[in-house]
Amino acid sequence: MSQIIKADFHVHGIASKDSLSKGEDLVTRAKQLGLGKLILTDHNTTAGTVELQRAYPEYVIAGEEILTTKGEILAIFVREEVPKGLEPIEAFKRLKDQDAFISLSHPYAYMRHGWTEAEMEEYLPYLDAIEIANARNLPEMNRSAARFAGEHGLPGTAGSDAHGVSELGAMCLQLPDFHNSEELRVSIRSAEVLGKESSPWVRYYSRSAVFLKAVHRRLGIKLY
Repeated sequence: MSQIIKADFHVHGIASKDSLSKGEDLVTRAKQLGLGKLILTDHNTTAGTVELQRAYPEYVIAGEEILTTKGEILAIFVREEVPKGLEPIEAFKRLKDQDAFISLSHPYAYMRHGWTEAEMEEYLPYLDAIEIANARNLPEMNRSAARFAGEHGLPGTAGSDAHGVSELGAMCLQLPDFHNSEELRVSIRSAEVLGKESSPWVRYYSRSAVFLKAVHRRLGIKLY
């Protein structure tokens, strides 16, 4: 019988434009919280994940949050980075070709590149899951996503959408352990959502990161 673990499926590190969270700090905090794996889903890049995986190959899973022309895809077990700005179907095909696990980021959060019901229905054949619990969402958005998933027989991912280390684990899944996308497709069917939505004040982390990185770029100073 598989070990039961907790996993946060939506985490941003310093490779994201709006986060200052260092990989080592995320790993340390994840282990303190008892997370069985750290899934790093930086915006439109796997650079930070690849580097962290070298140090923690059994603990860190490569993910990516990919901005398409419609909304953002939340992909897990990404072997080859997918660039932003593609039509959704092209992005889905590239992820399918590498057998990535495909979820959609924060449905109904239209101010944050969320997805409409019509779009989700259109892309159902490509999806392994949708995000039903995002700690930066309003509760009603998460409830709508969970309802949609239930109506369409889709499992759900859950994550903190952490841009600061202290956000990590705010929402996560408890599920049987997994080591690849195929095992995840099975284990997520018996997953349980844990946690609750974060305070709106957590947006300070992402706003301050964008500002600080812009200032350092103008001064020609490397932030890390």
